[in-house]
Amino acid sequence: MIKETQDLTQEDYELIRKLVYAKSGINLGPHKQQLVRARLGKKVRAANCRSFRDYYRQVEKDPSGAKLCELLDAISTNTTHLFREVRHFNMLRTLIERFAEQQSKGRPATLRIWSSACSSGEEPHSIAMVAWDALQRYPGIEVRILATDISTRMLEKAQLAIYEPHRVGTVPPDLRNRYLCRVKYQGRPALQLVPELRRTITYSRFNLMTPTFPFRRGFNTIFCRNVMIYFDRPTQETLVNKLAGHLLPGGHLMIGHSESLNAIKHPLSYVEPTVYCRS
Repeated sequence: MIKETQDLTQEDYELIRKLVYAKSGINLGPHKQQLVRARLGKKVRAANCRSFRDYYRQVEKDPSGAKLCELLDAISTNTTHLFREVRHFNMLRTLIERFAEQQSKGRPATLRIWSSACSSGEEPHSIAMVAWDALQRYPGIEVRILATDISTRMLEKAQLAIYEPHRVGTVPPDLRNRYLCRVKYQGRPALQLVPELRRTITYSRFNLMTPTFPFRRGFNTIFCRNVMIYFDRPTQETLVNKLAGHLLPGGHLMIGHSESLNAIKHPLSYVEPTVYCRS
């Protein structure tokens, strides 16, 4: 019989904190011990570990990386809702219409947007509604949305694109009526993003700390919102410069309302608070 799990010691916390920082860029700092204890306690017990140190060793020795993914899933904070920070989506519509007007009439073109920390999907689903709606007058233009996150659990939820009715109140009524259809999910009434919009989104697990991003084509817009608040300044600077390198000329980066690029070096031009452009 497995003994009761030992408490999280300061030494164990430091080991876990350094591992999380090295693998995800998330800087837990010295005062998140209670959060780590709460979020990893069940994982430790489920793995039949006698201590957090034993669990740490299991994660470290797992050649598949699956246990590391589970640990990062548990640590990651996922708080979001549809059309969060709606000003960004209003600007996105303007940018999309401007892009469409600049294309030669009737010439096919593809608009590429990256939701780089998509969590449970609210951000890319909101992007899809705005983009699809804005392009109704421009049939030659296709939108492709890449939705990535470090959490496999969140990506699985995002791919369903299903919401309880009380969670869609932040969606503008005209978009809600056009792009969310009534379904049954687990025996209860729900709303789901319509199939044609779901087909515009590609989901993939991706760690923003990857040294080199593998994308062959640039993006017209990149959303990287409310993730850099967990990073220290050097990590923020490295990430922003990598993101900037994957923006097409004239492309825009949108960051969270509590984030700023003022203290870091980057090649982007300021447009307005939380919005930057590649010249």
